[in-house]
Amino acid sequence: MRLQPGDPAPDFRLLNQEGEEVSLEDFAGRRVALFFYPKALTPG
Repeated sequence: MRLQPGDPAPDFRLLNQEGEEVSLEDFAGRRVALFFYPKALTPG
């Protein structure tokens, strides 16, 4: 699934820098900025 600008972000779970699991749901009701970077060593 490819997101388009303005699409809501799907919920996800990731580990933070301290190894704790966080979810987009943890930030419900707050403004969140998500940054996406291209995979290492790829053009873009």
